[in-house]
Amino acid sequence: MKRVLTQNLVPGMITAEDVYTYSDQLVIGKGTVLTDTTITKLSYYSILSVMVEDKISRSFGAPEDASSSYNERLRKTPEFIKFKADFEKETEHFRESLNDIVTKNGPVDSDALLTGVYNLMSGQTGNGTYPIFEMLQNMRSYDDVTYVHSMNVALINNIFARWLHMSEDDIRTATLCGMLHDVGKLAVSSEIIKKPSKLTESEFAMIKEHSTSGYRILRSRNVDEHIINAALMHHERCDGSGYPLGITLNKIDPFARMTAISDVYDATTSARTYRGPLCPFTVVGLFENEGLQKYDPGFIMTFLENIVSTYLLNTVRLSNGVTGQVVYINRNKLSKPTIQCGENKFIDLSRENDLEIEAII
Repeated sequence: MKRVLTQNLVPGMITAEDVYTYSDQLVIGKGTVLTDTTITKLSYYSILSVMVEDKISRSFGAPEDASSSYNERLRKTPEFIKFKADFEKETEHFRESLNDIVTKNGPVDSDALLTGVYNLMSGQTGNGTYPIFEMLQNMRSYDDVTYVHSMNVALINNIFARWLHMSEDDIRTATLCGMLHDVGKLAVSSEIIKKPSKLTESEFAMIKEHSTSGYRILRSRNVDEHIINAALMHHERCDGSGYPLGITLNKIDPFARMTAISDVYDATTSARTYRGPLCPFTVVGLFENEGLQKYDPGFIMTFLENIVSTYLLNTVRLSNGVTGQVVYINRNKLSKPTIQCGENKFIDLSRENDLEIEAII
């Protein structure tokens, strides 16, 4: 039996114990053979690691990366090559700044932090051949998961705030919320995070309290209150099922409600060791199936509608192997648009329970 970080899980591993959320909600039971879907579900519920059996089920192999050709094309474009180089440079600067804040008690230089994000946003408005979200999802071959994830959430929050028609000052605040929301994780020993055996109760509590650690780090700095609250509350959920306070909608800072959505979206779309980035329609379906009530209703619908609208007129492959073009978004079931397959054939996926989009091609 060993403990494995969620990002390192692979299909076929078997859970060695029941897996609960931090609010004691059962996610999956002991003895579950993990699949791509259940691993993604663990990310949705912010599960950092799972105890698994030493043996692996051989009943199936790792799933084929259905979007591999799409991602391969993206990674060969000049647009992505430039973005990757800029991303690596800015993330390294961000890592140094964050470490200075945590380990050297350095100040939070908001302008310097924002410069890196806005440099990445410059010329990357999302209106090119590939959406900027797809660029981010292919920036995954890194060990410094916290820094890369925080940079991604900052960029997603920046775009999200524009979708919400926020003021420029609020867009800057939302971006900083994304950059600093996980700062408390740097106060947790990497030995604990990567410990291969079962955590003690005190070690588990230390990981669980990374949000309060982030709050303590930031509250002594000259930082906007919304940014401090985002660090504390980004794991809160509007139905009261989150942590550390278990508060509901109106008590959660609105910037924390935004950051919670961006945080989960980035975690669930991330590539795994056995496949590339997950199809965005699959992730939208996960939000719909696992409970939209966990998120601010206005924020989550704006976010998901804009995500799926990004892929309007894209060619996709369905789970039955048929290919077609996304021609209409069903507002009541965003993960199930209408697909045109041929000149006069249309498939309304919202009426097809057993059919879904498998990949963007």
